Amino acid sequence: MVFSSNVFLLYFLPLFLLCYFVCPQRFRNYVILVFSIIFYAWGGPEFILILLGSTIATYFIVKAMCKTDKSSAKKWLCAAAITLNLGLLVWFKYANFLVDNVNALVALFHGHGIQLAKVVLPIGISFFTFQSITYVLDSYRGQVKPMDKLTDYIVYIMMFPQLIAGPIVRYGDVEQQLRHRESPPSERLQGFYRFVIGLAKKVLIADVIAKQADVYFASDLSTMDMGTAWIGILAYTMQLYFDFSGYSDMAIGLGRIMGFKFPENFDNPYTSKSITEFWRRWHITLGTFIKGYLYIPLGGNRRGTARTYFNLWVCFLLSGLWHGAAWNFVLWGAFHGFFIVLEKLLSGKRKDFHFPLSTLVTFILVMIGWVLFRADNISHAFDYYKAMFSFNFEGFSWNGDSQFYTTLILAVVFSFLTLFPFGRKIEQVVFYKNYGAWGHVAAWVVSVALLIFSIGALNATGFSPFIYFRF
Repeated sequence: MVFSSNVFLLYFLPLFLLCYFVCPQRFRNYVILVFSIIFYAWGGPEFILILLGSTIATYFIVKAMCKTDKSSAKKWLCAAAITLNLGLLVWFKYANFLVDNVNALVALFHGHGIQLAKVVLPIGISFFTFQSITYVLDSYRGQVKPMDKLTDYIVYIMMFPQLIAGPIVRYGDVEQQLRHRESPPSERLQGFYRFVIGLAKKVLIADVIAKQADVYFASDLSTMDMGTAWIGILAYTMQLYFDFSGYSDMAIGLGRIMGFKFPENFDNPYTSKSITEFWRRWHITLGTFIKGYLYIPLGGNRRGTARTYFNLWVCFLLSGLWHGAAWNFVLWGAFHGFFIVLEKLLSGKRKDFHFPLSTLVTFILVMIGWVLFRADNISHAFDYYKAMFSFNFEGFSWNGDSQFYTTLILAVVFSFLTLFPFGRKIEQVVFYKNYGAWGHVAAWVVSVALLIFSIGALNATGFSPFIYFRF
């Protein structure tokens, strides 16, 4: 089940909210648990037992880990919990990738490859695996106390708003909210507005752009001119941002309706003046996870310059691999890691670029990187790069209808609006201001209109999956 579907919007969500707010507060976690199981089983019934089994096993392993006084036992139990969760991730997400690469290597020596049936990827496994790891490690470090109730821990892992594609919520951030939370009417309304904004970003912007972006990447790249190639990657750049940030907005909005405060996941990333800044603004919860649970444990910047650069490279290579079991994702991670290291090497040795130029250069580099992210494989990516830098403008035409170009221009405007003071003021009013009575009236009218338009668009286009569901 996806948020951008009539089943969710017209049936699942209204029924959930009715049950949630009719029930006394002490039963609301059980309501979340039941509906989250239904939500996940709707799209992946064959995986629900795996998710529940690994979650329950992790809970009891951590419980035993925190009870023991023996440091060696504590370490072994921590390792067991991490191995369980990472083992499932490696098997389901990377088994086919590893076998394919082993077979390719064996074929060079005319050997016989390994036969393995295609392993189907459970939806959202990358996200709920990382959340499980934060619980295990934070409990091991003594930063949080393990949950007393098994059902509360299952709710933390399986809560449907952020189960499939994040944000990655650290256990410590919602520990108290799982036990007790308030959801006054004003917060519910603010959550509703945020949810609808995310839905509109997904359905009215990302999905419209996606149709033409798919056409560009499926075209004959040997005959594609340079102008068309750049329009194609600009379209995908906007599609990806509004699709993923739209999901995050919807998840944050749903959480707010229920009384949870999920962390922000995006902060106008395309306005960044460097790749380093881009990663502070893009998929913020993933960056926070990698920093706290990989970069710092590797030594961070505490073991000299060379080790710092090595740690950064490892983190970005693994970040790329986390996004997908393919070499183009690894190259995408290496691409960003290269510029992160380069910026650290140059920091303090050069004057900053002029503000508009630095933003433009960073945005172009990000777009170039997205080719690796979108392409089917490395060969496809390099064919697209050839078209992007062919300096061939013969045969260029404005393919696509007026709706596509209008939406693309609107997406670009929204992406860079906060570069200007009035844009930042609009953002504060829309996302963070506590509305008065008339403010709520205006926000309600706009939100209902956007909701109606979005449902109408869904009726016209049908199934609308989120890009990050496949990660």
